[in-house]
Amino acid sequence: MSGPRPLIALPARFSASASALRYAALVAAESLAEAVHRAGGEPFVMLPAGPRTPGAAGADEVAERLARCAGLLLPGGGDLDPAHYGAASRHPDVYDLHAGQDAFDLALAGYALSAGLPTLAVCRGLQVVNTALGGTLEQDMGGPGHDHRHVVHALAPEPGSLLARVTGPGEREVSCYHHQRVDRLGRGLRVTARAADGTVEAVELTDPPGWFLGVQWHPEDTAAADPAQQAVFEGLVEAAAAEGRRG
Repeated sequence: MSGPRPLIALPARFSASASALRYAALVAAESLAEAVHRAGGEPFVMLPAGPRTPGAAGADEVAERLARCAGLLLPGGGDLDPAHYGAASRHPDVYDLHAGQDAFDLALAGYALSAGLPTLAVCRGLQVVNTALGGTLEQDMGGPGHDHRHVVHALAPEPGSLLARVTGPGEREVSCYHHQRVDRLGRGLRVTARAADGTVEAVELTDPPGWFLGVQWHPEDTAAADPAQQAVFEGLVEAAAAEGRRG
């Protein structure tokens, strides 16, 4: 890829501590940043909204902060507060709720989808997009033996889908770590891959204003050794580079 590396926004995650720091931390998965960099992009770790940055999740603020970026990667993380998709109660296994993180991710997703900013949504990121578009989540898949924590399984993309064009056709093995999944699909989304148990593993937009792919698995887990998984990040960066040239 010629020219400067396109800037890919990667919202950080709040962490109660980190071994090299004395206090609470902002963190990003090294494997995600490396996959973006290998693909030719420049990962730009963003401060999310939170108690120390009140109001930073507003639509205008998000638009201003993303203006310099050519793409967005919504990463995995803790669970969304079920209140965001209208749940009347919270399952006891819902964990790591953070109001500021939720507000920022939902605002990022809403802006990026409306603006057509090239976007890759991974695990929680897919769930954020589904929620932002009015969908719901199954709060817990049923515990050990039913969830997809530390699970590698096969799936095949829908022929003709963006996922199939990016990774190539045919069955692939993917690395998963999640205990929640899509329940009701959000507006304008379509499923382009499922696990054998019916879990939604990939979604795309039926009428996309720009490049968008949501995956429930973690392509960064195996991207360094699996060209099909690395291709997911290459697709995002190539779309971001093209967006930057048009801009």
